Amino acid sequence: MDKEKIKTTVILRGIGVSPGIVSGRAYVLDRCDVQALHIKMESDEALSKETERFQQALADSEMQLRGIKDRLEDGEGIGPLFINVQIMILRDRKFVESTVNYIRENRINAEWALNLTISKYRDIFSRIDDSYIKGRIKDIEDVAQLVFRYLSDERCERVADIPEKVILVARDLSPADTVQIKSDKILGFATDVGSKTSHTAIVARAIEIPATVGLETITREVMTDDIVIVDGTSGVVIVNPDPEILKRYEEKKRHYLVLEENLLREAHLPAVTKDNHRIGIGANIEFSDEIASAVLHGANGIGLFRTEFIYINKERLPTEEEHFMHYTQVVRGDGIKWATIRTFDLGGDKFISDPRLSDEMNPAMGLRAVRYCLREVELFKVQIRAILRASVYGNTGILIPMISGVQEIKTVKKIISEVQDNLRAEGIPFNEKTKLGIMIEVPSAVVIAEYLAREVDFFSIGTNDLIQYTLAIDRVNERVDYLYQPCHPAVLRLIQHVVNAGHQAGIKVAICGEMAGDPLYTLVLEGLGLDSLSMTPLAIPRVKKIMRESTLKESKELVAKVMTFTEPQEIEQHLRTYMVQRFPELCPLTNE
Repeated sequence: MDKEKIKTTVILRGIGVSPGIVSGRAYVLDRCDVQALHIKMESDEALSKETERFQQALADSEMQLRGIKDRLEDGEGIGPLFINVQIMILRDRKFVESTVNYIRENRINAEWALNLTISKYRDIFSRIDDSYIKGRIKDIEDVAQLVFRYLSDERCERVADIPEKVILVARDLSPADTVQIKSDKILGFATDVGSKTSHTAIVARAIEIPATVGLETITREVMTDDIVIVDGTSGVVIVNPDPEILKRYEEKKRHYLVLEENLLREAHLPAVTKDNHRIGIGANIEFSDEIASAVLHGANGIGLFRTEFIYINKERLPTEEEHFMHYTQVVRGDGIKWATIRTFDLGGDKFISDPRLSDEMNPAMGLRAVRYCLREVELFKVQIRAILRASVYGNTGILIPMISGVQEIKTVKKIISEVQDNLRAEGIPFNEKTKLGIMIEVPSAVVIAEYLAREVDFFSIGTNDLIQYTLAIDRVNERVDYLYQPCHPAVLRLIQHVVNAGHQAGIKVAICGEMAGDPLYTLVLEGLGLDSLSMTPLAIPRVKKIMRESTLKESKELVAKVMTFTEPQEIEQHLRTYMVQRFPELCPLTNE
């Protein structure tokens, strides 16, 4: 019987991390993940050899990573940054010492000792609430697999060896894999695991190829040369589509490309409603290399520059000059009119290499963000000095995360004032009018928003945390993620209260959570009176188009209607029906 005739169509749903639709032949990448075996070492000589094997595997792994970095075309950009992170992990003192100590103290082989080290880090990262930081355990696991392969002398398939014009299918892709992907060679990719904040996802968006992750079983359902459709917009992957499905998706792809081309052509147009209401549009970024994409997709400025990446996986804390370099690259970015830099949203749970910091039972509500800054004031001052120094190069705002009370922001202002006095005394220039804002992401901050508004120049609502703190759910816990409801009437009322409090005090209110980039919520946020929205760059053209085709009057009427509902399901259903009918091309009905 012809093998092609017995293949059945399989539809898998995952997480769309880079929009677009592509179809073609699959290429299943064999990553040959190595499993560790537990072997007892009887003699001291054997223990010494295990330590030497581990050190040699570290050196060989670093050599491979440096080789990949050297092969990258320009030596700059996101790719080399990710490779540098992996090299830093290989050199991380705690990472290395932990493994060596396991070898010596437990008298075991290097593979099993490395396995114990990774298990320890998994336990630490499992208790981290922030999804981005939690996802960084993947970087450590990727490095461990590379070391495992050298310990076991396995030689694995490389992305660079993959034939052209295929859809890459893998259990997962490491940063070293992903940065070697070229858009003229790999049409798109699909993986069993992954998240929107993974480095794999970030690179996919940077090179703008369709990608879907978190499919769980894609490597079991697909064989090399199978025909596969990847819809990175909806997160759907179709294996062995029948001719009718293939034809439908080819038409869908053509429609998508025409729409995206039109959206991109109009992306530079302002976000102004038909009744002349203007809304600022910013981009959320983590690397200065993302600025070009942000401007191309229509951002007026940088609404949120996350600075956590400057700290994570470092053997030492970054210097003031390192901070300054990053911030000047952002505020001086071509096409950027303004930039908001968030001080680090970190705590003891997010530093791998700092032995002064201890684990916490509940780091999401522990010593993190501004709380940590107010305890480690000198560390905080280093970042503030660098931001203020960079402020002379462009319109810069300082954004403080996780403020929960008035005293916190007063203390922050006192510290900033001390830094400003020191800079003046040293003759170092800075913008005296640098604006100070706070993240509104804790329910207590919402309740006292009118008091907080008297202390700052602007608000930025972080809906990701505000939703989970308000609804008492862990948004990265799969057992309760169904309760993560942006349309919950309590959430909408909290946003409304913050906007009203800010406007009464004469300050502007922005939103920088994931809600901002979801077309489903564009009119609601517009109607609630937000002054600006900040989102992933790829979402900007679609959101701006909806704004330009709507009126403020219409959006206010929609808000008035949804506020009459008591159940989040009612609100979401009403919004979805309304938006699909009103903007059929911009708000697809389903994920299929």
